[in-house]
Amino acid sequence: LRELNVYCEIHPYQNVTDAFLTEFAPKAIIFSGGPDSVTREGSPRAPEAAFNLGVPILGICYGQQVMMHQLGGRVESGHGTAEFGRAYVTPKVSLNILDGWFAEGDEQVWMSHGDHVSDIAPGFEVYGTSPNAPYAITADTSRNFFAVQFHPEVHHTPNGARLYENFIKLAGFSGDWTMGAYREQAIAAIREDEQELFLSELEGMSDPETKRKTIGRLFIDVFQKHANDIEGAEFLAQGTLYPDVIESVSFSGGPSVTIKSHHNVGGLPEKMGLKLVEPLRELFKDEVRALGRELGLPESFIGRHPFPGPGLAIRCPGEITRAKLDILRQADAVYIDQIRKHGLYDEIWQAFVAILPVRTVGVMGDGRTYDYACALRAVTSVDGMTADYYPFSHEFLGETATRIINEVKGINRVTYDITSKPPGTIEWE
Repeated sequence: LRELNVYCEIHPYQNVTDAFLTEFAPKAIIFSGGPDSVTREGSPRAPEAAFNLGVPILGICYGQQVMMHQLGGRVESGHGTAEFGRAYVTPKVSLNILDGWFAEGDEQVWMSHGDHVSDIAPGFEVYGTSPNAPYAITADTSRNFFAVQFHPEVHHTPNGARLYENFIKLAGFSGDWTMGAYREQAIAAIREDEQELFLSELEGMSDPETKRKTIGRLFIDVFQKHANDIEGAEFLAQGTLYPDVIESVSFSGGPSVTIKSHHNVGGLPEKMGLKLVEPLRELFKDEVRALGRELGLPESFIGRHPFPGPGLAIRCPGEITRAKLDILRQADAVYIDQIRKHGLYDEIWQAFVAILPVRTVGVMGDGRTYDYACALRAVTSVDGMTADYYPFSHEFLGETATRIINEVKGINRVTYDITSKPPGTIEWE
């Protein structure tokens, strides 16, 4: 089905509850084959609710037998009706999911069954037979229920793919599930994972340390929640660097005060139920990049600009809102695009946009605006402990400011931060 660009999932029958079917809302259902016998007490059964969803159903081998058994037919075990290996099905009546079959006579299929259907369920008719399977193909066309005794998914049923094509067409699929579509879906899902939780907890907060502590706590809570869904999860691997430790922790008599809490250091609870693995904890960023080269990682990966663990929250001084974050993302995309277009990306240690907690008056198209101001930040550094601002040309800054104001609704003023570290930090919060 996935080769036909149709999204599908496989679920054990015991997990497919009425609530699951309601939430998943399938457009079609396939009951697979299996090694059990429907005549055995306690053998797998299809959820009764599946038959009442009004969607097409295809039963294969055991799936056919379970449909017949549950819908009023009869399945028996007995000598002389088993089929294993190559068989040939003879058509009885034309059927929509068999379009393209039987063009040259009987159709080769692959059988693997010991039990057999001895009586079909009410509403079903026979559409194909084989020497040891008088009900090789059955269907209730009024409900779009189809059942076959053979295995259309295997190589030895040469025309099996055509049967699936016909089934998904009947079910209304357009075959538009591609890796490109999956990529977009996955990215969108990742971007909204737990988004509401973080935004709701950060609502109304403006103090940077409170933000960082809150994000650190939620980071662990969320990680722990999802780790609990993975059986046997024991470790939390983090990319903690030495500057994170230095800036977050001030030991009595140590060389520094706590400058700012990093979510992966200061925000960790004492008991989190997982063991920490931090192989980079004693390294500075330049040393990490040297290690990456030792490991043979691509230079484009090694040279990627750092991104803060707390995310865009610390590039949004003051109160955080979804609207401000959306504006910030758009402005940052334009800024980084400009840097790449001018061939400056690898000369810069880190570059980003911060949206400021002030609005300024502007004029656009002879009209008054009252929108946010933003600050561009770009620094050069080696280890992240000290940094200086990157000396962009005025032409670059003017061109970038014009693009941001023209392309990003909500910003009408652009500034450039020329503060070094120290006295400033690289990030704004």
